[in-house]
Amino acid sequence: MSRYRNLSLFLVLAAAWGAAFMAIKAGLAYFPPVLFAAVRYDVAGVLMCAYAWYATDHPRPESRGEWLLVGVGATFIIAGYHAFLFVGETSPEVSSAAAAVVVSLSPVLTTGFSRGLLPSERLAPAGVLGLLFGLAGVVVLATGGSAALGDVGSGEALVFAAAACFALGSVLTERIDASLPIETMEGWSMLLGALLMHAASLAVGEPLEVRWTWEAVAALAYLSLAASALGFLIYFDLLDRLGPIQINLVSYVAPVFAAITGFLVLGEELDWTTGAGFLVIFAGFCLVKRRAIRDELASWRT
Repeated sequence: MSRYRNLSLFLVLAAAWGAAFMAIKAGLAYFPPVLFAAVRYDVAGVLMCAYAWYATDHPRPESRGEWLLVGVGATFIIAGYHAFLFVGETSPEVSSAAAAVVVSLSPVLTTGFSRGLLPSERLAPAGVLGLLFGLAGVVVLATGGSAALGDVGSGEALVFAAAACFALGSVLTERIDASLPIETMEGWSMLLGALLMHAASLAVGEPLEVRWTWEAVAALAYLSLAASALGFLIYFDLLDRLGPIQINLVSYVAPVFAAITGFLVLGEELDWTTGAGFLVIFAGFCLVKRRAIRDELASWRT
């Protein structure tokens, strides 16, 4: 029963996070992009901090190291990632599925940043090849199969920057010596990240007008409640049960749900370059994580 429960929650999480790319695309018709991301985490941050007060005995950061941890998470994982992602998805060439596929590069980039920031660790040749596969997948996706790197669109480049921010933030938070419950870290990072995005929205001169239609409210509610609050609660539960390797696979199932919901709700079509880019990025993930995947498979057999 535990295996079926984990599989069910895994699919729910992949669906929630995959459909989020569609909800972002839909909501951008009514919100300026950075302001949209900021308001999303105004709501999600309050909910997650409330849950941290309920579920942990350490509901707020106290030491300098804990605030540094929150600051890094807010800057890279929340503000940097979502600002670049939301602006990137304003491009008509970037479909929900394409954005999800580029973001699925994050686990590969995380390994690359980890090796680069730790001089004692080096990627083996197969790991370097896996990283190159991941980058090649983004190029295939962004150029539509063209050999010219100059054909890479600004939308895809911004989504790639989002994935890089997330990966770098993940590595930096692991390097900070601070023990803070993940619920507390996420909640306060969301709130501080929302403030940073509000400041960025004002700095770039975004208009403050929002077209409050039922579609806009639905997109915001889905992103704040389903994708963020509920999604992260499921993520925390599965992280304890499955470990980081298996939970990373959510990144490779989410694009399927992004493509399905993008087609059903927005009428987006899936072209061959999106599928090809996904397969090349997933091959890179398998190469980078080959030892961990092998160990996981061995544990399943025993």
